[in-house]
Order: sequence, then C-alpha cells, then structure tokens
Amino acid sequence: MTLTKADLVESLYTQHNLSKKRATDLVESFLEIIKGRLESGDDVLISGFGKFCVKQKKDRRGRNPATGEEMTLKSRKVITFRCSSVLRDKMNGKS
Repeated sequence: MTLTKADLVESLYTQHNLSKKRATDLVESFLEIIKGRLESGDDVLISGFGKFCVKQKKDRRGRNPATGEEMTLKSRKVITFRCSSVLRDKMNGKS
C-alpha cells in the first residue's frame, strides 16, 4: 500500500481534529521544509525515523541499452534514505 499526501492529510484531520485545510497546510509546509533543505544540499535527520542524505554522483561511462552506444552520464545529485535503528527494530518486531 502506498501512503500519499492525501492519506497524511486525512490522518491529521481525523486523529487530531484539525480542519482539512489546516491539515493540508501542515503537510505541505512540512514537505516544503524538507525539500528546501535537500535542495540546498543539507541532510535531513528525523529522529526515530531516518536520514535523507544528498550525495553527488560523478560523471561516469554508460551505454544506451537499446543501441549499445557508449555515452557519458553527467554528474548529478541524488537523495538517499537510511532508516533509523529504532524504525528498523519496529519493522522487525523487536522492542
């Protein structure tokens, strides 16, 4: 099952007795803060959940799988996620 922004809004709306607009604003604000930090190259650590890290990938050789033609893949930034040990233990049924 996929968790969507609409699901997050619905959870805030029902569990915390917020209006739909307020719940939507909270979810959007939270995500904008995270996106802004990642765009500026900062890592984002959410205790008990995990860490989003920005990594720089260098230029590398590759090939077009359809034609077999060699090409250079340009450098780029990627985001990785590493879950916390707390979350990992919960997922594996450990206390």
